Order: sequence, then structure tokens, then C-alpha cells
Amino acid sequence: VDADRVDAFCETHEIPAKYTDVGQMLEKEQPNLVHICTPPGTHCDLIVAALEAGAWVYCEKPLCASLAEMDRIEEAELRTGNYCSSVFQWRFGSGGQHLKSLIDTGALGNPLVGNCLTVWYRTPAYYAVPWRGKWATELGGCTMGHGIHAMDFFLWLFGEWREVRAMMGTLERDIEVEDVSMAMVRFANGAMGNITNSVLSPREESYLRMDFQKATVELTHLYSYNNDDWRYSIHPGMTHSDELAQWQDLPANLASSHIGQLAEILDCMGRNERPSVSGAGVRGTIEFLASLYKSAITGQPVLRGSIAKDDPFYHHMNGTGDQSWQNPT
Repeated sequence: VDADRVDAFCETHEIPAKYTDVGQMLEKEQPNLVHICTPPGTHCDLIVAALEAGAWVYCEKPLCASLAEMDRIEEAELRTGNYCSSVFQWRFGSGGQHLKSLIDTGALGNPLVGNCLTVWYRTPAYYAVPWRGKWATELGGCTMGHGIHAMDFFLWLFGEWREVRAMMGTLERDIEVEDVSMAMVRFANGAMGNITNSVLSPREESYLRMDFQKATVELTHLYSYNNDDWRYSIHPGMTHSDELAQWQDLPANLASSHIGQLAEILDCMGRNERPSVSGAGVRGTIEFLASLYKSAITGQPVLRGSIAKDDPFYHHMNGTGDQSWQNPT
């Protein structure tokens, strides 16, 4: 920790107490809730320390480096009775909550085909920050650090995933990790989807298209969506415009910011109940990430539940550290 930067930050924002040691901070302040916004490689140790100090945790993505670290977090939750939520705020926007309700009640019919794109642009200067672009400290590339929000949201909406087949590459940036990844996903309900993540795309966009039996639902935005960013379309033979009107009747606008998720966390704290984006509610996304990386690195499809504790991809997103995927023959 840079003590001079801590001093300057606290002075600018009129923060009376300042610390360069998290243990001292936890002991002195005894916080109820800790928001962890540090580089990804530090997350797991800080989460466990905060839980053991008696605090709940709200941790920025990516939550942790591996399924093994997810185990550590869940064990600390069980040991302490406190909970850790991963920042997946897209689940809490009014548009997302509305669509989730329509899906769960069967109003749109079965999910069939999905497309999930996170196509952003990050300059070489972005990766000049020392912890970025490295497996040990950023934990992955555009998949882990950028596309993770859209992928989590897509998986949450479309249902439990079953199989992933992926490719990735480092096409432009001078980094250890990927700057492009693509995946095909098969879901337990039979639906299929494809995912694209990129930090090389000059026209930036986050785009989800989900085709159901009765309708196509699209979301186009960049970092945070509002109600106006959603589009519902009926299939050509459908004449029930009243149904379409009901689907498009979204509740009062709540952007997909941290506010909605924080409200849930505080409510759960008051009732001492597990927040939805913790434990099993986030483990499926961590497992999906590990499976995507394993498929991309090994060139083989990966089934859900197949990465066991003796698998190197259980402990590291890049498995054994093989980098041959960067220069495929």
C-alpha cells in the first residue's frame, strides 16, 4: 500500500481515519460491511480476513482466482456465519429483474438461442498498470475482468449451463492473458448460446440477445443499463399485442448500478439471511469461467461438474500455466 496515496485520498475526501494495514483497520473499526475494491489477486485473503473479523463482504469482480479459492470463502462463511457477495449488479436493474420474472413464470416460453457480447476497447496504456495483464494478479484477461458481468447475467437469465466449448487468444496487447475469447454454451434446458469477449473493439458495446419461443429480447448498452435499453420483439406469426404490451411494461427504472444489490445485502444483513449472489449463487459463474478457460487452453469441451479438486484448473484459471494457446499451430 502506498502510504502517500492513502494520505492524499483521505485528505481529498475528508476521511478522518486512514490505514495501510487491513488487519489494523478491521480490529480498530469493527465494520459491519466491507466493500473490497482492490486488485483481483488480493481478494480472497481480504475476504476471509473480513469475514473472520465479523464483517459481511461486498467484493468487486472477479470474486476470486479459482474454485479452490471459492472453497476458502465458503468455508469462512460457514465458520463465521457472515456472508460474502460478489459484485454482479446487472442482476439487480429493473429491466433484468422484470425479464427474470417473465422467464421464471414461462411468459416468454422456453429459452432457445442466446448471444452475449462484451466488445470493449482497452489501450496498451491500460495494461501499463503493474497488476493488469497477468495471471497472478488480474487472474485472467477480457473474460475474467470485462465480460464477466454480461456472462454472469446471461447465465442467471438463461438457466443452468451444462457444457462449454471455447477458444481464446492474445491478438494485439502485450500481455500474458487473453484479449479475445469466444465460447459456445449448452444449457440444461436444451438452449444454446454463444459468448464473445474482447478488449480490441473500437466501437464498444455490451449486447445480449435472447430468443424464446414467443419473443426475442435484446439489451444494448455499455456499462450500466436502464429500462430504455431493452427491446422486446414478437415472432412474425404472433398477433397478441396485449402480451407484448405486458412484457414491455417495466417497473420504475432502476439502473444496473451497485444501489440495487447493496439494498439486497443490507436487507439480508437485517434478517441474517444469505444474499442471493453468494455461495451457490455465484459459484456457478466461477465454475463456468474455469471451464471456459480449460476448454480454450486444452481445446476440449468441458462439462459442468467435471473439474475436480485434483484438476489444475480447479486451482488456477490457466491450469498448469501452458501458454501455447497464444500461438496455436
